[in-house]
Amino acid sequence: MAVREEIKEKPNLSILALFSFVASFIIARAFTTMNPDTVLLTGNYHVHHFWFGIALLTIGGWLGISLENPRTDRLAAVLFGAGGGLIGDEIGLLLTLNNYWTEITYTAVILIATFASILILVFRFAEAIRTEFTEFLRSNASLYFGIFLAVVSAAFVLETSNPTIIIISSISTAIACLIVLVFFIQRIRQR
Repeated sequence: MAVREEIKEKPNLSILALFSFVASFIIARAFTTMNPDTVLLTGNYHVHHFWFGIALLTIGGWLGISLENPRTDRLAAVLFGAGGGLIGDEIGLLLTLNNYWTEITYTAVILIATFASILILVFRFAEAIRTEFTEFLRSNASLYFGIFLAVVSAAFVLETSNPTIIIISSISTAIACLIVLVFFIQRIRQR
């Protein structure tokens, strides 16, 4: 007798993974473009960030299949998406085995496919997205994320004279402060 398990649909986790993928890809591409000489060297080896992507994919995938808990599922989706973004950023390097800057085509294809996917998913799962972000903004995770993003963004503003990085980091800092502010406003309202 075959045992049939029900497959649970979790569109909110797909959205988290997709947004995480896009954010990771954009951050990695922007950082590498603006700081091409910044590399991690171990001995004589240049450690590319796709290795970190593989690690995040592995950890996110393992958590996703090993545990069933809403918080762990969210973390697994974010880790999985971020890992995919880091690998996607180095697709040109992986395909040519030596040239990170291979044709902009790779970047364009990935960005177009990603944004098209986001639009499709946003229209299909608008209610789930709204629910997920509302729950996120009510959780302690939003406070921790907001503080982390504010600190990292402020560090970029303080450590560079590049106007593009300053503008992007300033916007990111403002968004982080808004997230923290929303968290505290909701806590005050709950009292």
